[in-house]
Amino acid sequence: MATFLLFAITALAEIAGCWLVWSWLRNGGSAWLLVPAAASLALFAWLLTLHPTATGRVYAAYGGVYISLAIFWLWWVDGVRPTRWDLLGVALCLAGMAVIMFAPRSA
Repeated sequence: MATFLLFAITALAEIAGCWLVWSWLRNGGSAWLLVPAAASLALFAWLLTLHPTATGRVYAAYGGVYISLAIFWLWWVDGVRPTRWDLLGVALCLAGMAVIMFAPRSA
């Protein structure tokens, strides 16, 4: 559970940082949006270093959680309700993430 929570916080930092840049570019927002965007993306990069396994495995598994939270963001921030296909995709991604992170490994 701690691994998933760390992935979720990492994903939210990345999504928020990217969204702030997107908002600045697409919505004509203030350039001041780039300050919290940079902080959020720096937090994202730092959080990735806290995961206790090989970086390639972390990045691969993180992708599943990122996709899940991006669909949640679609609903929560963009106001677009996910379809059953979106939710099926999320389930598949989380299953893949679980296999990558929690499969038994030899030392």
